Amino acid sequence: MLQKRSLLVGIVVVVVLVAAALIVGLGRSSEEHDGKGDPDRDVAGARIAAFHHKAVHQLRVQAAATTTGFDSERLWGTGDDWEPAIAVDPGSSYVYQATTRYGGPKACASCSDPAIIVRASSDGGATWGPDTYICACKNVKAQNDPQLAVASDGTLYAAWLNDYQPGVVFSKSTNHGATWSTPKSVAGKSLSFSDKPILAISPTGKDVYIAFNASDSYVVASHDFGATWGTRVKTNSDSLYWFAEGGAVAPNGSIYFSESAENQSATGPVKLAVLRSTNGGTSWTTSFIDTSQQQPACTSNGCTNDFLGPQAMLSVDSAGEVLVAYTLNTTAGAPKGLYIRTSTDGGTWSARQQLNGLGDSGFPVVSHGPTAGDFRVAWQDNRNGANAYNTWYTRTTNGGGAWSTAVRLSDLGTGAPYKSAAGYAFPYGDYFEMETAPSGVNYVIWSEGTSYVGPGGSWYTRGQ
Repeated sequence: MLQKRSLLVGIVVVVVLVAAALIVGLGRSSEEHDGKGDPDRDVAGARIAAFHHKAVHQLRVQAAATTTGFDSERLWGTGDDWEPAIAVDPGSSYVYQATTRYGGPKACASCSDPAIIVRASSDGGATWGPDTYICACKNVKAQNDPQLAVASDGTLYAAWLNDYQPGVVFSKSTNHGATWSTPKSVAGKSLSFSDKPILAISPTGKDVYIAFNASDSYVVASHDFGATWGTRVKTNSDSLYWFAEGGAVAPNGSIYFSESAENQSATGPVKLAVLRSTNGGTSWTTSFIDTSQQQPACTSNGCTNDFLGPQAMLSVDSAGEVLVAYTLNTTAGAPKGLYIRTSTDGGTWSARQQLNGLGDSGFPVVSHGPTAGDFRVAWQDNRNGANAYNTWYTRTTNGGGAWSTAVRLSDLGTGAPYKSAAGYAFPYGDYFEMETAPSGVNYVIWSEGTSYVGPGGSWYTRGQ
């Protein structure tokens, strides 16, 4: 991802000639995370939609400062792709992307639709290899929620959902994603479902942590490179519905996950929390860092009532400072702002600081650069209109004391039926990802769509 850059400040008018792509989309018709993780419920209202888009020459006016440090956004093929992931090899120029693809060819007759598709770049994202299936898993209806991470020896780790039962699975590849180990179910027995995995690994990849939910919040750990897995640990003692959203392993080995917790009805206040373990995942402490009021209503076709709910993401820099970026509102139903808080000890948090108050902010992502205090934050908002979302980026080099002017990364006004000069019609999926290479180059991937049920596509950029 996701889910990264130095900025030039100024307002720029850019003329771009874009040959729009033919996009044939298939609406999300298979089982998917529906905001409540119900394993027996398919997304309502999914429909097939095909679009033919003519080439257009259009003046693009950016709504905020831009920088030549980022490539213009690029579309990953013509598939109906949502909720993508990204990972950077810390020791080479390899970069990896994953996406959830609806309506594409199946890996086998009884394999899933949607399926997780992975591809690799050996030259830092300049060019990309072929699309490959992460798993030809037979008798699986739907694969969703991909997560990627790369260990220091170049091994590529992945977690995702194989349906809601068995749910969260783990696999790894030692040949740049060409082939993968047999997926291991990690959630354990006696759960009726598991949902929304978030993957975090130690630098060597020996220690692997996956946070997930089954209404309650759980974390499971491996300390032998994913060969075997311990017993899951429940981290909450309330009756709220939890979602894991971000995770990281600190230089001292402490593990952090950022999560949100809502009422089972998806109405009322939403708590935002950071989980921390200092003993390899054996036990966890929870810090509630803020509370949002009920999220704005989502009126997009097929949208679930908590799709626009508050989320929290985090990263840990080389000095062990934690920065969490999250969204909230102070009035029920009002647009959400984007905020950050920091901690140097994982338990004491700075005062809330607002990064964005324009439009409704959603789906924040965080990464850190090669030096202490260097954090990068990206998010999506609709400041340009109800059906004009964009992906934005900002950076701090002093641990959150000051931030650069926001840069619009979704810079193309054509190329798909859901795009206009003002932005794209809707965020396609409830997360995206950003990672920063040791060189300081940032890699971001997100999905844009016509509506909650699509179709849409995964778009990406790189720069600093």
